[in-house]
Amino acid sequence: MLVNCVAYQDGRKIAEVGKGEIRSYLTRPDCFVWVALRDASEEELADMQAEFGLHVLAVEDARHGHQRPKIEEYGNSLFAVMHTVELAGEELHVGEIAAFVGSNYVLTVRSRAEQGFQNVRARCEREPELLKFGSGYVLYALMDAVVDRYFPVLDALETQLDAIEQQIFANKSPKANIEALYVLKQRLMVLRHATAPLLEAVSRLYGGRVPQVCTGLADYFRDVSDHLVRLNQSIDSARDSGTTAISVNLAMITIGESEVTKRLAAYAALVAVPTLIAGIYGMNFAHMPELAWDYGYPVALGAMAGIDLYLWTRFRRARWL
Repeated sequence: MLVNCVAYQDGRKIAEVGKGEIRSYLTRPDCFVWVALRDASEEELADMQAEFGLHVLAVEDARHGHQRPKIEEYGNSLFAVMHTVELAGEELHVGEIAAFVGSNYVLTVRSRAEQGFQNVRARCEREPELLKFGSGYVLYALMDAVVDRYFPVLDALETQLDAIEQQIFANKSPKANIEALYVLKQRLMVLRHATAPLLEAVSRLYGGRVPQVCTGLADYFRDVSDHLVRLNQSIDSARDSGTTAISVNLAMITIGESEVTKRLAAYAALVAVPTLIAGIYGMNFAHMPELAWDYGYPVALGAMAGIDLYLWTRFRRARWL
């Protein structure tokens, strides 16, 4: 579906154009056309390929989707793939945006992503001095918007991690805590799969040889790279914290089981003493000491109570009871 198609010249919007008018604007000096598609059909991609002369391999990647974040250079044009990650309730929705960038055109194809990029277009139109850099600046603005949207998702996941850690030390449902931590680590991995390859790709757009369409924008792409470095470091820290939390949760389960074992052992010892004495005097031998003693019964009971009281005191001091 065609979202919009706008022509820009000297950093300013000059017209909203139809598909049939695109070619006439491409021939103008210092002019480029920005076309945005959503969930594009094969016919729409074929039309855009014919209009802009897109490389067949890049179009095939955009058609099939599910690509790894990357930036590929085809002659004087670029093909970039970025993942959008949106937090919808308890679930992460991963979308994809493919951007074809040439000297006089930008084509973006958005797939499986709910949130659009109208704010990016508005930002570019508010900055005509920067938009004079042409399609390269649009690519930067798109990347910057995608990367900035990762931060709220990471913040939400870190908040979930903090909540789970508090539940661990509150001794609430250890099994549920481990399940929640495992799900959280999976979500962090999804986010890392979006950021780590993109960091590697963006590093090619500043320093040393850069693609022609990105000339003069090294500082801006370096800023995007810095944000991605910070994201990746935070994701790694959160994943390490999640792993540590799982280990702590397992340790808390082990400690709890050890406490139960100690209590059971202490109670077993308290029961074992009277059982032992009663068992001895329950044997049917004719000649046993104290059988005919008048005080034998109260003495046996007293011995049972005295020994159990002594053991109970020792267990209390050792905090087994």
